[in-house]
Amino acid sequence: MVKLDIDQVRKFITDSSHTSKIYIGCDSERFKLKGIWHADYCVAVVIHLNGKHGCKVFGGVTRMQDYDVKPGRPAIRLMNEVYKVQEVYEQLRDVIGTRHCEVHLDINPEDRHGSSCVVNQAIGYIRGTCNMDPQVKPNAFAASVCADRLKELLAA
Repeated sequence: MVKLDIDQVRKFITDSSHTSKIYIGCDSERFKLKGIWHADYCVAVVIHLNGKHGCKVFGGVTRMQDYDVKPGRPAIRLMNEVYKVQEVYEQLRDVIGTRHCEVHLDINPEDRHGSSCVVNQAIGYIRGTCNMDPQVKPNAFAASVCADRLKELLAA
């Protein structure tokens, strides 16, 4: 597993301009290990330099046992993604300051998708703990694109 170096992220944000934008997202993947279900969680912090130039991406992967009974309705795993994003946001809140910041959740609000089972709970949790409205699919690129791709790169 690759640990997110939160001190390195904090320093990079501190050294960036106040027009830089920060996006925090998480994605997970469920798999069986020795007959027991687990999930790898990849948290991505994207810092969009000056809000108009390239970006710097930081990430880390952690592994936890997955207790979801219904794989098509992964409520526990998805809420763990939400908790991980919120935890990183809390660790960065003071250095983010007045910079634009978004929390991205890899959740599809459409009922035909399994992730919709936690959409209201997840949005409410982020609103209550981070005091912001999170982005969900299709607007949650830090989770659904960046963290998803980063997970593959860090696992390699």
